[in-house]
Amino acid sequence: MDPIADLEPAVLKEIAVLERFFARIMSCRVMIEGPRGRRFGGLYRVRIDLGVPNEELVVEHVPSLHGTLRDIEASKKTKQSEPKRTRRDVNRAIHQAFREMRRRLQDYARRLQGQTKQHENPVAARVGRLFEDYGFLETPDGREIYFHRNSVLDGHFNLLRVGSEVRFAEEPGDKGPQASSVALLRLTKQARSAARTAVLRKHR
Repeated sequence: MDPIADLEPAVLKEIAVLERFFARIMSCRVMIEGPRGRRFGGLYRVRIDLGVPNEELVVEHVPSLHGTLRDIEASKKTKQSEPKRTRRDVNRAIHQAFREMRRRLQDYARRLQGQTKQHENPVAARVGRLFEDYGFLETPDGREIYFHRNSVLDGHFNLLRVGSEVRFAEEPGDKGPQASSVALLRLTKQARSAARTAVLRKHR
């Protein structure tokens, strides 16, 4: 279709709303198709492909012909110009498509939260191996779960020691299960242990 002024900022504004709602969006592709001939009025089709962890959410929005024709008649009565009416039609289609995508994203976030809760355990694991920026947890059922420094809540990675008790949320990773969040248990005890270890290293 012919270029429409301020179309890209309108799309970017809607994407920003999605990002504020869900911070783990990986990609977003938006396709806008213009009216197929004058007899279709202002029917702008909008397709959104949203990439999120382990899934892709798709919305294909097509406004109703009845509603569009009604808007056209209203525009004629108010004597709106063609460019102004076009911007209104396409912006409305974009907004409605992203509104549907927000509902899909809400459903996805609820499902993701439910899956996370299924893997949470108050005392789920102990630190089995620890390296500079990552480590591995040992679960009671004998599994080994990878975690990264950035997954440790409240910046407590430096307080971890082999044997530290943690609770964690599990998610699938590229190379198997991994911890999406790791919370250190018995924080005061672990902090004292970390401080003693630092003193011993200093005096060696």
